[in-house]
Amino acid sequence: MTTAEKCVVGFFQPIVALIQNLSTMRDLKQAQALITKTGLTAHSLILAKLLTFSALSPSGSLQYATAIFNNSPITNSFHFNTMIRAYSHSVSPIKAIHLYNQMHFSDVRTDSFTYPFVLRACTRAAHCVVFDQEEVFGRKGAEIHGEIVQLGHLCDGFVQNSLVHMYSQCGSFENARSLFDEMSERTVASWNVMIAGYDQAGEFELANSLFARMPERNVVSWNARIARFVKLGDVKGGRNAFDEMPQRDGVSWNSMIAGYIQVKDYKEALVLFREMWSAGVEVTEITLVSVLGLCAETGELVIGKEIHNFLKEKQFEIEGFLGSALVDMYAKCGSLNSALEVFNEMKVKHVSCWNAIIMALAVHGKSEEALELFSIMEEKYDEAVPNRITFIAVFIACSHKGLVEEGRQFFRRMVNEYKIKPDMKHLGASWGLLGEARQVVQTMPFEANSVLWRTLLGACRVYRNVELAEEAFKKISMLETPQDGDCVLLSNIYAEMGRWVDVERLRNEMIELEVLKRPGSSFIESNNVELGNML
Repeated sequence: MTTAEKCVVGFFQPIVALIQNLSTMRDLKQAQALITKTGLTAHSLILAKLLTFSALSPSGSLQYATAIFNNSPITNSFHFNTMIRAYSHSVSPIKAIHLYNQMHFSDVRTDSFTYPFVLRACTRAAHCVVFDQEEVFGRKGAEIHGEIVQLGHLCDGFVQNSLVHMYSQCGSFENARSLFDEMSERTVASWNVMIAGYDQAGEFELANSLFARMPERNVVSWNARIARFVKLGDVKGGRNAFDEMPQRDGVSWNSMIAGYIQVKDYKEALVLFREMWSAGVEVTEITLVSVLGLCAETGELVIGKEIHNFLKEKQFEIEGFLGSALVDMYAKCGSLNSALEVFNEMKVKHVSCWNAIIMALAVHGKSEEALELFSIMEEKYDEAVPNRITFIAVFIACSHKGLVEEGRQFFRRMVNEYKIKPDMKHLGASWGLLGEARQVVQTMPFEANSVLWRTLLGACRVYRNVELAEEAFKKISMLETPQDGDCVLLSNIYAEMGRWVDVERLRNEMIELEVLKRPGSSFIESNNVELGNML
C-alpha cells in the first residue's frame, strides 16, 4: 500500500463519523470540502451518506442532493433508490419515474426497495394538479408491475401493498382487488390499503364490508372508519366508532373534532377537545387550527387565550395557518389589539395571515389602518401576494370609509395588475356604494350575468335606490325571463317609496309574462311532525 493510499484509509473512518453527525447543510458542505481534499468523493459509502442526508433529512436540500447525484459516478441501486424515494415524496414525483427509467439505461439493477417508491411516485403523479393523468401513470404502474413479476419481486409484502395502492388510487379497482385477493398473506397494512382505495373512490359500502372482514385492526383501520362516517356527515356513526376504538391517537381525536365542527355542533367539539386536553393526548397544529376556528365562530375567547398560552408555554412557532387562525380568532372575538399583537410578532406571514388582519381591521371600522397594512403587504410582494380574499377586505375597508374613488382604483388594479377575475363577493363587499357597484358590474372584463344584476337589485331595496333597481331589473329581463322574486323585489321597492302606480303596472306585466308569484309557506310542528302551512 502506497503512502497516499494509507493517508486515504486513515481519513476514511473520521470522515464517516463526521457525516453521521451532520445536522445542517452547512455541516454537509464543510464535510464535502474535506472529502474532496482527501480524494474520497467517489467512495460508494461516503456518497451514500451524503445523498441520504441531503435528500431525505428535514434539514437537507433535494436540489443539492441532485447536484451531488448528477456529478458522481453512480453505480449501485442504493444511490438511485435514495433519490427515487426523495422525489416520490416531493412536489415533482415524475422525476422519480425518470430516475427509475435512468436506472435501466445505466444497467443498474432494481431491487425490492426500488418499487414501493417508484409506485408511490406513479400514484402521486397521477393526482398531481400539473399532470392529472391517472390513465397515463396507471399504465406506467402496470408496466412496472410486469417488471416486478419478471424479476421475482412480487412475493415481497411491501411491493404487493404498493401495487394495490397504486392501482386503487389510479382507478383500476379490478386489478387492485385481484392482487389483494391473491395475496397468500395479508397484513393489517394490506387491508388498510385496499380500504383506503375504496374510501378514496367513495365506495363506502365496499370499504365497510372489508372492515367487517378484517381479522385484526389497528388504529389506522379505525381512523379510516371514523373519517368515512365524517365524510358522509354521519357524526353519530363516527362517534360510535371512536368510542369502540381500543386505542386512539391524535388523528382519532382530530377527526371527531373536525366532524362535529363540520355539522356545526360546536358545543360537542369543545367538550371533546377538553377531554383530549385532559387525557394528555399530544395536540397537533391541525387540532389547534380547527379549535381556534371553532372559538372564532362561537366567540369562545377564554379557550382561545388558553390555547395561545399553551402555544407560548410549549414554544410553538406561531406561523402559517396557526398564526392566521390565532389572528382570526382574536379579531372575531372582538380582541383586535391581541390580533395585532400576534400578527406583529410573526416572523413569516403567509397571505392568509395578512388577509385575516386586514379583514379584521376593515370590519372593525379601522379602514385607514387596513389600507395601510395592504400597502405594506404589497411592498413584501415576494412573501405574500394579494389574492381574491385580500381584495374583499380592501373593498370592505373602502366601503366603510366611503372611499369611492379609492375603491374604484383598487378594483382596476385587482383586475389589470393582479389578473383576478371579480366575483359576487367582491361586488358584495362594496354594496354600500351603489354607484360604484353599478360601475363595477358595467365595466367588469367579463359579461355580467343575471346573478350579478339580481344581487344588485337586492342591494337597491336595502339602500332605497329606485333608479338603479329599475336598471338592474331591465338588465335581468334582457338576459332571461324575470323570476317571481325579481318582480317582488322591484314591487316592494316601489311600494316602500309610495309609487303605487308602478306597483300596479309591474303586477300587470307579471301577468302578461306569465310570471306567477309562488305562495309563501311556513311550518308548524305537531307531535314532533312538521306540517306545511300555505299562507
